[in-house]
Amino acid sequence: MTRYIGVDLHTNSFTVCYLSEGGEERIQTLPLQNGGLEQFITGLQRDDEVAVEATGNSAWFREQVLAHVARVAIIAPWQFEVIRRSVKKTDKHDARAIAFFLSKDMLPEARLKDTVHVQLASTIATRDQLVKLRVSLLNKVHGLFNRHGIKIRKETLTSRKGFERSVASHQWDGLERVELEVIAAQLEGIKQGCKRLEKEITTFAKTLPGYENLISIKGIGPLSAAVFLCTIGEIGDFAKPGKLAAYFGITPRVSQSNDAQRVGRITKRGNKIARTTLVQCTLIAKRYSPYLHAFYEHIKSTRGAGKAIIATARKLLNTIFYTLKNRWVFEDFTTFTFKEPQNAA
Repeated sequence: MTRYIGVDLHTNSFTVCYLSEGGEERIQTLPLQNGGLEQFITGLQRDDEVAVEATGNSAWFREQVLAHVARVAIIAPWQFEVIRRSVKKTDKHDARAIAFFLSKDMLPEARLKDTVHVQLASTIATRDQLVKLRVSLLNKVHGLFNRHGIKIRKETLTSRKGFERSVASHQWDGLERVELEVIAAQLEGIKQGCKRLEKEITTFAKTLPGYENLISIKGIGPLSAAVFLCTIGEIGDFAKPGKLAAYFGITPRVSQSNDAQRVGRITKRGNKIARTTLVQCTLIAKRYSPYLHAFYEHIKSTRGAGKAIIATARKLLNTIFYTLKNRWVFEDFTTFTFKEPQNAA
């Protein structure tokens, strides 16, 4: 007899609801360490189905349990409003709700990517955090100059020589001088760290299927290709380009009631780094592609530059979809001509 097991997972413990096909339920809370997980696994049966909400350690939890049950489902929390908006927010209630909806096969499941894509995505996110920290520190230094009535361009501070020359041109108070010295040291460390991460990211990305296909698109470089590959994962998971666009969060929100339908701003769901990278690549690609340029200018003339770049980004994402799906390699992206497939040796 199949049991439906809902798990409310935390970093130090987890609450489990066992729901049988007859409707009987049992709830228990176990520690995640010190034998708690082993005790849970020992009580599992081969025909059990388990569901757990996506958290930082849910993929690890799934790996530990998967060999002992028929199925482990990872729930997409942003699509499962029952828990997020529950008026009775307790671990037992959440585990019970997960088990119930699992028994009805009504849980929205999250996509699970390969380990290589997860690792690459984590490294890219670390680089993105370092870049944001660098920008924040440069803004802080720019603010110090403004406090003393000194007008200076931020671009001057981005290079080491420009930073040192600008700082040396003014007499700073004791605390300010220490602050600037510490910031300068941190900026140099961040710069070297970003260089190392970028080198490792691009080297790793070159080993992944689809890399050569993506960089043949004018506007997509090695780092951007790495972002797209780790975000998309297996292209076969997407049946059509619209599904990929929704995954990137560049599809409009749609609200419909009877005959009335309202189309709003884009959803912005999904990976922000990938969405930003897509827009940046689009700004470059439209300079070289007559088709993308004409499409952008047409939308811009009627709906404005903001909507035009998002619409053009979706066109480029369609190209990315078919490039990965059909394994295209462009000979000349501007004329949309492909390289001939090479015969196997």
